[in-house]
Amino acid sequence: MKYISFAIPCYNSQDYMEHAIETILTGGDDVEIIIVNDGSKDHTSEIGHAYAEKYPEIIKVVDKENGGHGDAVNAGLAHATGKYFKVVDSDDWVDEEALQKILTLFRRLEEEDQEIDMLISNYVYEKAGASHKKCVNYRNALPQDEIFRWEDIGHFRLDQYILMHSVIYRTGLLQLIQMRLPKHTFYVDNIYVYYPLPHVRRIYYLDVDFYRYFIGRDDQSVNEKNMIARVDQQIFVTKLMIDMYQMKQISCRKLRQYMINYLAIMMTVSSILLIRSKKEENLQKKKELWMYLRKKDFRTFFKIRHGILGQTMNIPGRSGRKISSLAYSVARRIIGFN
Repeated sequence: MKYISFAIPCYNSQDYMEHAIETILTGGDDVEIIIVNDGSKDHTSEIGHAYAEKYPEIIKVVDKENGGHGDAVNAGLAHATGKYFKVVDSDDWVDEEALQKILTLFRRLEEEDQEIDMLISNYVYEKAGASHKKCVNYRNALPQDEIFRWEDIGHFRLDQYILMHSVIYRTGLLQLIQMRLPKHTFYVDNIYVYYPLPHVRRIYYLDVDFYRYFIGRDDQSVNEKNMIARVDQQIFVTKLMIDMYQMKQISCRKLRQYMINYLAIMMTVSSILLIRSKKEENLQKKKELWMYLRKKDFRTFFKIRHGILGQTMNIPGRSGRKISSLAYSVARRIIGFN
């Protein structure tokens, strides 16, 4: 039995993909590795097929036309046979000791005839040149060593939200809700960790530093210059998330508040990128984005707009924009996302 299917989306990843593969290979026959070659123009495909030839029981390669990160995740999910599903980007890697602990947990759950919808674990920012590596854990927010539900969660800090790095979903759940990410779009990892939430019933938090998230390449999507250049895609993803749910339909109060707070972060990131671009047309886009939320879900708009983040992003005038940019710079250092 394959406990975890690992999808590795790869685009021109020849220089770093092997490290990701090697760390996951330590899971042995309990794991499946799906290398998704997303139309690469380098030796990504050849490297992947060499691994598949060497480890035919563990590794498979999916060669496809370029469709972007989200479409590569879709392809990985379509080929997954493991009970649980995890995305590992080709420039990231996993901690081998933590992987063994996760597999031990999944074996125990299987022996006890139990299953969960989502496993949450910690992740580490492997920021190039940083002497201190920030680790995000959830000890204060989530129960440990037990299966729990949304009603049992505590308070999440701003630097503590559940990202793609921290989740492993049950494969059947993602297939049941027909998870499909948009093609040729950046920042769809936010959809990946947001859309399934109301469908998740049984959760487990394992306090291990599992995912290693590398930051430092100039071409990364979370590089600030790239984020500003691609701000229309950030807006597109934010609008998709606004459209997904009317918050009053989310019955669990704690989950509803968590999802509203996540949307507040998305609105903040979109707003600050539009402000920092210093283009008049983008300030108009910022107004339009807030109006979009207002029309779609006024109650959620009101809560976000009059919260701390919403107020900071909407101080009028040039001085207000300076305060917003300063707040962003502070938040970026605290959260460390780019």
